[in-house]
Amino acid sequence: MTAARQRIAVYPGTFDPITNGHVDLVDRAAPLFERMIIGVAESPGKGPALPLELRVELASKAVAHHANVEVRGFNCLLAHFVAEVGGGVLLRGLRAVSDFEYEFQLASMNRHLIPEVETLFLTPAEQYGFISSSLVREISRLGGDVSGFVPPAVDAALQAQWQQRTTS
Repeated sequence: MTAARQRIAVYPGTFDPITNGHVDLVDRAAPLFERMIIGVAESPGKGPALPLELRVELASKAVAHHANVEVRGFNCLLAHFVAEVGGGVLLRGLRAVSDFEYEFQLASMNRHLIPEVETLFLTPAEQYGFISSSLVREISRLGGDVSGFVPPAVDAALQAQWQQRTTS
């Protein structure tokens, strides 16, 4: 792996929506790399609640305070996206032991597909360990307050999304 590749990290996910836990990982990882790319996966099979363009926009706002972090949407195999952007490190978050088996399987598959790329696991700060995008979506959809779990722009977008769906 070239030194240039090692300095570019890719943090992939659907980010539906981006949470304070995701932002925490970016805050801690960004200083470790020359460039960091948040890859927002289209993931139509997961049936995301928010459209790709909005997820990219919200993630961009959430990490705008980092000059070396950019957000890009993608709709291809992660290995192809990582190669396209010249990434050398895949950043993944582990909230709990229950995440490990799935993440280990992904890391092993990615090692076969892109052997020149290393996977780096980070755990979120303790106060974010229980936050997941799916829980945030469900709480928000049912009218609960998610403002403590997501950046303000995400909270507003979720409220608008559910309001739009109930009035349509």
